[in-house]
Amino acid sequence: MSIKEISNNPTLAGQVRLIEDIVYSAADGEAQKMSILAPWTQRYKDLPQEKRPLLVFVQGSSWTTPTLGEKIPQLVQFVHAGYIVATVQHRSALDGHAFPAFLQDVKTAIRYLRAHAAEYQIDPERVGIWGTSSGANAALLVALTPNDPRYKTADYVDQSDAVDAVISCFAPTDVDDTFKFSKSVPGADAMQLCLFGTDPAKWPAIKKEMSPLYQVKDGQQYPPFLLMHGDADKTVPYHEMEDMYHELEKHDASVEAYRVHRAVHERDFWSQQIYDIAQDFLDRNVKSK
Repeated sequence: MSIKEISNNPTLAGQVRLIEDIVYSAADGEAQKMSILAPWTQRYKDLPQEKRPLLVFVQGSSWTTPTLGEKIPQLVQFVHAGYIVATVQHRSALDGHAFPAFLQDVKTAIRYLRAHAAEYQIDPERVGIWGTSSGANAALLVALTPNDPRYKTADYVDQSDAVDAVISCFAPTDVDDTFKFSKSVPGADAMQLCLFGTDPAKWPAIKKEMSPLYQVKDGQQYPPFLLMHGDADKTVPYHEMEDMYHELEKHDASVEAYRVHRAVHERDFWSQQIYDIAQDFLDRNVKSK
């Protein structure tokens, strides 16, 4: 039997590198980490490098610490499509970090990535954010409160946390409504204490500030939004996506929305069609910017 021959891959085309456990902040003395997916060429400085748009991904976690690797297998395709992808953690409400700690962390992560844009071959002028569930709540709040001093930490203060596009999958857009809907879920009452503090009299104002639905303001320029939600969701009610869609429309924001028929929370929501819709949206609003 003869030895077969194939060609080498001198440009490393199609090869993806996973850079794990990057500490971007140490708020309250706790290391907050991210993982980055980038072209394999970044390991070899003698190879040509090109700047790419950035996609920041925030995994849903019920406002606890997100699992960095949850979506990495699916996010690899976005590196093949020309993006640098960063999936980020944030502080956990269960560890005593009430709102707005998670939002401050996600914004800090964006500023870190802009500050290190040259290291990771990121184009800091093209940044999109994508979140699921509580991560989508964070993503929407990031898009609606660019460079808001209420949520700015001392890290990388010379950088912007604004984004050029946002994708939201089954987000709590009205936090009070979400907790009422899921009041029978074990731990829901404890999570409210962790997120909003021990004085229930203060909860309505905090819940409103944490609800993207109530953060859409007149006279503001917002990035384009893509909203997707399953209509059989038993954790976050589907109508919250519709309410958010109409609120954004009312304020002349660019918004697209998809109802995923019979999909529940996570689980059967995901399909290649979802990823294709997301990529098309990002290509139009981030990559081609």
